[in-house]
Amino acid sequence: MTIAVYPGSFDPIHYGHIDIAKRAAKIFDTLIWAAYDRPLKNLMFTTDERLELMRQAAQDMPNIRVMPYHGLTVEFARSLGATVMVRGIRVTYDFEIEYQTALTNRQLADDIDTVCLMTSLKYAFLSSSTLKEVAFLGGPIGEMVPPFVQAAVRKRMAQLGEDRDDKVKLVSLRE
Repeated sequence: MTIAVYPGSFDPIHYGHIDIAKRAAKIFDTLIWAAYDRPLKNLMFTTDERLELMRQAAQDMPNIRVMPYHGLTVEFARSLGATVMVRGIRVTYDFEIEYQTALTNRQLADDIDTVCLMTSLKYAFLSSSTLKEVAFLGGPIGEMVPPFVQAAVRKRMAQLGEDRDDKVKLVSLRE
């Protein structure tokens, strides 16, 4: 039985993430969809909130388990008996980053391989950063995320209030 880990911050998940998870779940016996609990990012959602959104997205996929993790991703994968890490690639820039990460992970754990799935064309533009910036600027996100994620994003925006830019720092697409 092949166990694969699909790690990331998933803050928040969007249709691109869900697409990769569904496709990976067809390839591997078990897919662990794992949210990193301490990414070097300003998060919009807590780990528990991100996990709940992921669970809702995966509810119809019985071979996907949603879990949090901390520490080295390869150590987390190894602790579960996983032999594969799944990553999604949208554009050339992603390839460069994922290639470097895969080589580093291979150096740390030569018993774990990385499999990269190319994103579906309709999600090639989509990232959590893009999604958050559009949402922060009041734009429509309904075609980027399922309704339950859209509701969670709108709720969080209301909770953050007008000074949300001071609370969740974004990497602007305009710069």
